[in-house]
Amino acid sequence: MGWFLLLIAVPAVSIMALWLVGERGHLILPSTRAALRERTGGGEGGSRARRRLAALHGYVYGRWPYAYIAFAIHQLLPRMSQNGKRWWADHYHGKVLPTELARRVVRLDHDIRRTDLEHVIPYPVARDIVLSAAPAITLLECPCRLGRPDPCTPTQVCMIVGGGEFTLEHHPTRARRVSQQEALDLLDAEHQRGHVHTAYFKDACGDRFYAICNCCRCCCGGLEAMRRGVPMVASSGFVATVDELYCIGCGDCATACPFQAVTVPLRAQVEWAACMGCGVCEGQCVTGAIRLVRDARKGIPLDVSTIDVPAVPAAA
Repeated sequence: MGWFLLLIAVPAVSIMALWLVGERGHLILPSTRAALRERTGGGEGGSRARRRLAALHGYVYGRWPYAYIAFAIHQLLPRMSQNGKRWWADHYHGKVLPTELARRVVRLDHDIRRTDLEHVIPYPVARDIVLSAAPAITLLECPCRLGRPDPCTPTQVCMIVGGGEFTLEHHPTRARRVSQQEALDLLDAEHQRGHVHTAYFKDACGDRFYAICNCCRCCCGGLEAMRRGVPMVASSGFVATVDELYCIGCGDCATACPFQAVTVPLRAQVEWAACMGCGVCEGQCVTGAIRLVRDARKGIPLDVSTIDVPAVPAAA
């Protein structure tokens, strides 16, 4: 009987201790209560057991993002099968945003709630967008950058868009709320550094858009996953084009391109299939020889100024 009680007591005490660590010494923080209520309440979204599992996943991801992402990059990705890579991309993915479209998210002046983004985000899950006008922006120390021995700086570049209370309460030393102007300035500064704006969607974050990451190719787990064959980043819907009259063949664009889509034998050339339409090369071109153009074959841009406008039915 004593051994039986011990077998029950040890896991129970361990779980309680882990919970208190997660809640920073509190029984339950207000943001945790709100998140759990949102994820487990109601009758939609599958069975109650499935909603509880999703809530637990969301808690682990939000509370320990640094360990979560480090494990994914260093342990999970190298061992994934092709089916595993496809599953991962379906449940955790991003949409490249040129700088102006990223700025429109921050400057949003009306509420958006769209749950039919199949034509914008080509994945079966984690594709909704639910934002209020002038969404709250919370900056978080980038888990990808902090997981590297010599990370790019600055490191506080992950932008939680809308909400953010859970992040602020659980990571008070690594997160802070910023004004709209601070967020816009950060986007511009990261663009000048040659980093990619990516709108991220994740199943653990309510199956919807939750953050704009400012990704460098040397630290970003998402871009590394792409190089490892995980199709988790979708094109912006644009492609870079070169005006040979203005191109001087300096090679800055090729050096800056995070997707290795530009080569410069004599003048810059863009490989259409590899180009994700991020606009990094455009921002690094001193002569203005490169610009982004809309290309329907690359998908539909995530433009919050138009995304919530219902499509007009085609004429019969």
